[in-house]
Amino acid sequence: MSSPFGTWTSPFSAARIAASSPRIDGSAFVGDEIWWGESIPSEGGRLTVRSSTGAEILPAPWSARSRVHEYGGGAWTADAEGTLYFVDAKDQRVRRMRRGGEPEPLTPAGPAHGGLRLQQGRLFAVREDLTSTPHRRGIVEIPVDGSAAADPTLVRTVVEGDAFYGHPALSPDGSRIAWVQWTGAQMPWQRATLTISDGVETLELPTRAALQPEWTGIDELLYADDPSGRWALHRQELDRLDVAAPAVRVDDVDADTGYGLWVLGNRWYRPLDDGRIVAVRTNGRDEVVLLHADGSARTLAVPADGHVSVDDVSGSRVLLSGNSSTTTPGVWCVDVDSDEVTAVTGAEPSDAAWMPPAAPMLIDGAHGPVHAFAYPPAHPTASAPAGELPPYVVLVHGGPTAHVTGAVSAVIPFYTSRGIGVLDVNYGGSTGYGRAYRERLDGEWGVVDVDDVIAAARGLAETGVADPARIAIRGGSAGGWTVLSALVRGGTFAAGISRYGVTDLRMLAEHSHDFEAHYIEGLVGPLPEAEELYVARSPLTHVDRIDVPVLLMQGADDRVVPPAQSEAVRDALDARGIDHEYVLYPGQGHGFRSTETIVDALERELAFLGRAFGFTPSS
Repeated sequence: MSSPFGTWTSPFSAARIAASSPRIDGSAFVGDEIWWGESIPSEGGRLTVRSSTGAEILPAPWSARSRVHEYGGGAWTADAEGTLYFVDAKDQRVRRMRRGGEPEPLTPAGPAHGGLRLQQGRLFAVREDLTSTPHRRGIVEIPVDGSAAADPTLVRTVVEGDAFYGHPALSPDGSRIAWVQWTGAQMPWQRATLTISDGVETLELPTRAALQPEWTGIDELLYADDPSGRWALHRQELDRLDVAAPAVRVDDVDADTGYGLWVLGNRWYRPLDDGRIVAVRTNGRDEVVLLHADGSARTLAVPADGHVSVDDVSGSRVLLSGNSSTTTPGVWCVDVDSDEVTAVTGAEPSDAAWMPPAAPMLIDGAHGPVHAFAYPPAHPTASAPAGELPPYVVLVHGGPTAHVTGAVSAVIPFYTSRGIGVLDVNYGGSTGYGRAYRERLDGEWGVVDVDDVIAAARGLAETGVADPARIAIRGGSAGGWTVLSALVRGGTFAAGISRYGVTDLRMLAEHSHDFEAHYIEGLVGPLPEAEELYVARSPLTHVDRIDVPVLLMQGADDRVVPPAQSEAVRDALDARGIDHEYVLYPGQGHGFRSTETIVDALERELAFLGRAFGFTPSS
């Protein structure tokens, strides 16, 4: 029996989506166990640590979450005996919890911590003083015996300043530390320096956008950098700190081993004890490879192919966390010698009858090719009347320096199983396709991204698979900005959904936190010189051009994009009588984490699309 697109009965309820969407946050070998971080939507997004034995290591109400650089990352680590070290989400202190014990503070109250790394029994962290203006940041070594909780002078400062720091790495003999740092004038994917110190002398290597130093010997360092336009591994020999030989590129492929350094916990490669390297290569999607000393590489047959992090190694075993185009997000343990792959958590195989495989698309745009992934409606038994074309939702990721990978997502079948197609766009400025594609957005935010999503939507319609009169656009944060900017253009999208979207660039610049203080300057221009451009590009300036229904959703506690941004658009739409809905979620920040909010937001989106496109969704 056929029924119109959008009305198909689906088992993918909003509640099911919320329950199936925990976020994996790193993994580690801990003795004979494997531990991983996992968010719990039903507990307001609390981030716990679980074990492969089935035990919950970090019990409620404790939550491991960092606020360093606003986006945090690296909020927990553990030693082989099962002692957990974590950043307390409430007060940002680092705490230690022995097996069977209670969490004990290791740092005094005040600063925030993140990017924890336990090396040779020594605990390092990125520290940020959130009370100073500008914030003071640095890398510190924290005594693991708890002595510094009452005496902050016992926390040893490795480096400190008003720059940004990440990825501390201790040399095998414990005499030197390497890290990456960047100034607030540029983002880390634009320019980041690799620095090495022995406590007396300091050496800054001539890198472009360095990531993740790892020592492979007392005088040998690996790191990722992109001097040729793609992040690749480089090997640096170091006899002493005043002179360094030229770095040698380890591999040379048209892919990235690296990503925008938004959070501090990710790892894109790990050296093994025998000199081989497990690394992630990204060109739209990820592949995981084993690099040999002679430069040859072998692709590992693992399901993980989206935002993969190489979390830990033990002998020939490697822990990978991330997304997949064939399974749900998860953690995998891979033995690179036997090729045995074990799913540790998550990683449930998707059903193609319900979850259509992502079809990569390359669309001609005004600024060059545009990358996207298309998901057509999919249902094992339902069909639409002959001749009817399905509605589509164009998804716009945030960042904007980020990317989507065509991975299985709980949200995709929520739409496709009901007869609504999805097009996920990596507009110009997205990572995963090299620096040139990333820099397409420099100075052109609000132009290139909008042109690209419009080109993608029109390109999809021109293939004859989508109803050109029923294409909506949906995005959050920077993606919400592109949503509203595209609606201002008019003529392509019949409805828009903005989740905590940027609406006024001057307001964003005023409220921007330290990490992104100069981000907008690179995307648009410096203030006050470019103020006219800020006004001209802002969707709020041209709300009078929006003539289609709009759904606005906002977290009440959002510090990145405060509610005033969405409310200004709401008021302007209301004054003109444009069909709109505004929802403010108490207790939610920049991103929806609680089960109640996730469920309500999805249900509102579906009902909104039904009203806009003239169908009645099934319950």
